Amino acid sequence: MLRTRLALAAPTLRSACAALWHPEGLRPRYLRYLAAMHGLVRASVPLMELAARRCAEAPGDPLARPLGRYLATHAEEERDHDAWLVEDLAVAGGDPAALLAAQPPAVVAELVGAQYYWIEHHHPVVLLGYILTLEHHAPSPLLARRLARDTGLPAAAFRTVHEHAALDGGHAADLDALLDELPLTRAQLTAVAVGALHAADGITRLFARLTAPGGQ
Repeated sequence: MLRTRLALAAPTLRSACAALWHPEGLRPRYLRYLAAMHGLVRASVPLMELAARRCAEAPGDPLARPLGRYLATHAEEERDHDAWLVEDLAVAGGDPAALLAAQPPAVVAELVGAQYYWIEHHHPVVLLGYILTLEHHAPSPLLARRLARDTGLPAAAFRTVHEHAALDGGHAADLDALLDELPLTRAQLTAVAVGALHAADGITRLFARLTAPGGQ
């Protein structure tokens, strides 16, 4: 049921990804992409740490121990990836100080803010839908090389794209295995699906904003 629901959003998100990486206007758009993704990625570890704490506070919940263990491990796997994006931006000719001072777009706040709300006011398992969407739409292993070619930027400007292409396949497999193992109720499966579809919609809107003329 979960994978069937997620498949419905996949074509639209893939189309948004393809438009994002179109060669025309790619160099400035890539810098905007780095800035936008920094807004998302710097929230990833705090979100997982919060969800893991909520699991620790619910020892009677049958999901608490395996879910909390997964979240704590994955938080360590994702730690400092926001710093990679800042470094990539600097290599690409961007201004890290301006990036860190700028207010992230509202769509980024919506994506992340919904996760905080659901963790605090529903159940931390919803965060798995958000993670699932990000991990299952990881960059292609060939993307970093193609972006370097199409932008003329040095290969070092694409560390995050390259590393996530290598890492996220394994992360997606780990998450799929967890979802198969967790004793999820029908309502919890629906909650994960809602979180995943919300994330897919938000990322699609974010990429559409970045590809629009003058997009920020």
